[in-house]
Amino acid sequence: MTYQNRPNDLEAFWMPFTANRQFKQTPRMFVSADRMHYKTDDGRSVLDATAGLWCCNAGHNRPKIVEAIRHQAGELDYAPAFQMGHPKVFEFASKLVNVAPKGFDHVFFTNSGSESVETALKMALAFHRVKGEGTRFRLIGRERGYHGVNFGGMSVGGIVTNRKFFGTLLTGVDHLRHTHDPARNAFTCGQPEFGVEFADELERLVTLHDASTIAAVIIEPVAGSTGVLIPPKGYLERIREICTKHGILLIFDEVITGFGRLGTPFGVDYFGVEPDIFTTAKGITNGVIPMGAVFVKKEIYQAFMTGPEHLIEFFHGYTYSGNPLACAAGLGTLETYAEEGLLTRGAELAPYWEDALHSLKDLPHVIDVRNIGLIGGIELESIPGSPSKRAFQVFLDCFAKGLLIRTTGDIIAMSPPLIIEKSQIDQIVETLADVLKAAA
Repeated sequence: MTYQNRPNDLEAFWMPFTANRQFKQTPRMFVSADRMHYKTDDGRSVLDATAGLWCCNAGHNRPKIVEAIRHQAGELDYAPAFQMGHPKVFEFASKLVNVAPKGFDHVFFTNSGSESVETALKMALAFHRVKGEGTRFRLIGRERGYHGVNFGGMSVGGIVTNRKFFGTLLTGVDHLRHTHDPARNAFTCGQPEFGVEFADELERLVTLHDASTIAAVIIEPVAGSTGVLIPPKGYLERIREICTKHGILLIFDEVITGFGRLGTPFGVDYFGVEPDIFTTAKGITNGVIPMGAVFVKKEIYQAFMTGPEHLIEFFHGYTYSGNPLACAAGLGTLETYAEEGLLTRGAELAPYWEDALHSLKDLPHVIDVRNIGLIGGIELESIPGSPSKRAFQVFLDCFAKGLLIRTTGDIIAMSPPLIIEKSQIDQIVETLADVLKAAA
């Protein structure tokens, strides 16, 4: 066999969710990170206003996480997840249910948010089947929702660019309308006052399809990747009420809102609305090693625990479910969260964060500012004929000034590590203000 001897010209890596040609002309390379900052290959320090990709909630290079991984790698590198176990996976599951909302007593491990969503959807379908309601096959998502990039997640998701290239996707899926209503809710602090009636769209879909065909509704408590869409007051409560009324399972996608992002351990705690299943990933290991988890109530788990004890109850799983190194990283992450009070620290900083973000409301091109917990969204007026171009340029200009933000369309989305200090919030807003004032 003849091997190619090619230089590293960056071409080999097809980058995800990236303008590959633009990046490879002017690469933006991180080579190290510590707490709130990245270091670039040219030696610059960049303040992380995105917690990596919504995931490094405890910041970067945290000692307990690093040491846990190092120790585990030397002790047990891999153990099969099918018909075998290892101590760390059971320890981690037990500690997770102790920080989860009451009643969520069982955890199924995955390797990402996308896999967590696929798992939750399959659980919902299978649950109805084992309960004798196999006619419930429909799944209801929401416009502008993001639930990962596997076929189930794309199907219930509602971001057009994530769907349009990939054919018909899953059948039996329908969507609620999104809750974005800038005409009534622009520049709202926290939850918008208007829009609870959007939840009644679910009743229309029940009438159209009949409740006996609907297995589950999946929504993000706060829609993150689509540009920080915050649920109107009473909206989640109404969705829960309708699902309960019609025997439909409610799934919360907490891949972003989980592990302290809203100033509570989970969105379930923040909003006081209980789903039947919720998905997590990202902050579960502080983004250090890929991992996800699906939390379910005891009654869902127990519904599968029937029949002969030697038979597999749920034909689903992954080679790396509960990987030893990921579990070690997760345990180190939980320990870091607990020692520094990070699962609730966001509540202390949220008012300061809110005031800082809303100070940008009168700057050029800003048409909305929205916030909840330590999440912020700044929506910019699009350049006619060139959607997303203005925000992307703001992203590039911020990076040049030592600030990492995230953009989706013409929306700036921010979610800094939960260790952020007020002076660093000031730095984020001051840099953004300078860039926005100069934006074309």
